[in-house]
Amino acid sequence: MNYLRNKINILAIAVIFVFQMIFPHLTYAYVLSSASVRNSMIAIANSPQEVMFDASSSDSNTKLPSATPRIGYKKMMVSMTAYSSTPGQTDDSPFITANGSHVRDGIVAANFLPFGTKVKIPELYGDKVFSVEDRMNARYYYKIDVWMPTYEEAKAFGVKYVEVEIF
Repeated sequence: MNYLRNKINILAIAVIFVFQMIFPHLTYAYVLSSASVRNSMIAIANSPQEVMFDASSSDSNTKLPSATPRIGYKKMMVSMTAYSSTPGQTDDSPFITANGSHVRDGIVAANFLPFGTKVKIPELYGDKVFSVEDRMNARYYYKIDVWMPTYEEAKAFGVKYVEVEIF
């Protein structure tokens, strides 16, 4: 009888493991929505100290800790140019980025960074944060292209070798 019980337990653990591997989002959604987790104390790490926040508290004076300014996790020197939404510099949809959004101020194109990566270029733009939402020709890998509204501005920008902070 114990032999059969051990086999069933091992089989149950294997099924749970395989289910977690195939459907991780369902497993975690159940855990995060359970009442015991929702009503417990949640520790939020904030730099060197930890701040405690009671999720079940109905006190309107309870505030979450404010975010500290982010420091780039990586700095590197790259070649930087500019582009505009003209047919000669883009594909057949000049106002749509490779990520599917519309072009706007604060957009950069880069092949070596994933979409949504935040970038700062302190030498040229100070604390302004750019978002990678477009791609360049495949032959340009470690290069960043900043979007500008007009062809003249992009042409006047030229080529610069700058240090970028990547978040």
